[in-house]
Amino acid sequence: MHKLGLLGRNISYSFSKGYFSKKFETESLPYVYENFDLERISEFNSVLQNNPELIGFNVTIPYKEQIIPLLNTLDDTAKEIGAVNTVKVQKDGTLKGYNTDYYGFQASLQPFLKAQHKTALILGTGGASKAVAYALKNLGISFEFVSRTPRENVKFIYKDLTEDIIKEHTVIINCTPLGTHPNVNQCPDIPYDGLTPDHLVYDLIYNPEQTKFLTCGDIKNAITVNGSKMLELQAEKAWEIWNTP
Repeated sequence: MHKLGLLGRNISYSFSKGYFSKKFETESLPYVYENFDLERISEFNSVLQNNPELIGFNVTIPYKEQIIPLLNTLDDTAKEIGAVNTVKVQKDGTLKGYNTDYYGFQASLQPFLKAQHKTALILGTGGASKAVAYALKNLGISFEFVSRTPRENVKFIYKDLTEDIIKEHTVIINCTPLGTHPNVNQCPDIPYDGLTPDHLVYDLIYNPEQTKFLTCGDIKNAITVNGSKMLELQAEKAWEIWNTP
């Protein structure tokens, strides 16, 4: 029996365990998938020691960047992005990091893009936002990050956003956890009145399916997309990596 899993914090709600457990049952595959809920990344070594049958794992908030120093090698794309969400335990026991988030986001966004979708705002600066930025580059969409506090490579902080800035950026992507179950009444603090029917509003959150962020987009007749398809696509890409010799 091979073991896979998810590394993160407060991940009982996680998509991955349910998705892969169903896949293994449906396809009669000799795998199990387990959540490794860590209070801090320093607990990671005990996961490896206690799970010698582990052949790979996904990584989620808040460890997509913190995991990198603990890995032996990185795939070129993960190195360029600066965040890892998939790790393969190689035959010699070494750990190689990959990023499949960018693939899932890019492939799930593409069908909704229209001619006016040339500029984007990325809300948040964590590991997921880095994968989103990489995908937007691939698609030829210019972007700026939005953060709570000033930092390098961030043009806007939330309190400085205006309706005009929102109007100028026709793709708005929520890469923050604001609005995730059970805190469903939260959403990023942006001037939603700047949204128009020309906008595409994308939320990486998948639980709930309809976040307050997306509802605000719907009210302004924007195109709205949640993160469920992205998660399925990145999960299948991770599965492909784990099963490539």
